[in-house]
Amino acid sequence: MAIEKVQTIGRNGKKEFAVLPYADFLRLQMAAEDYDDLRCLREARAAEGCAPTIGLREAKQRLLKRAPARRRLRR
Repeated sequence: MAIEKVQTIGRNGKKEFAVLPYADFLRLQMAAEDYDDLRCLREARAAEGCAPTIGLREAKQRLLKRAPARRRLRR
């Protein structure tokens, strides 16, 4: 991800701030959030180790069995 239109602001000869287009900021923010989500997922997988798992279809079936019967609303 190249950011071409960055301006830097310095103090005492050192760069302290970067000013960039808002669209680039949004892309960087989204990339950081994606990375954080991936890191959390990897941590959760590592913590689970070899715990048993079930597929999505079976999980849906189990949830539907537990859900109370829904009544139709009369108008």
